[in-house]
Amino acid sequence: MSTAALSYDHLLESSMNLPLQDRSRLATRLIESLDDADDDIEISDEWRKELDRRVEAVRNGTMRTIQHEEVMSEMRTLLASIKASKQAK
Repeated sequence: MSTAALSYDHLLESSMNLPLQDRSRLATRLIESLDDADDDIEISDEWRKELDRRVEAVRNGTMRTIQHEEVMSEMRTLLASIKASKQAK
């Protein structure tokens, strides 16, 4: 099946059936592909100012950063908690 023949719904359904590690790799690659997109995307002045503010805060050390591994661990714990509460209903 060619890529063009895949519908969004079919692709989403198939992707959701992948093992967790594969879904994570796929999500990462999709996000990276957005980073690879043209830099010609228009950003409003408000967003540009906010982005500049955040970059400066990281550079000067006034913004607390969190390691990727810590964020992912917290998200896995949160998602497991949500899943458990749904199953308990």
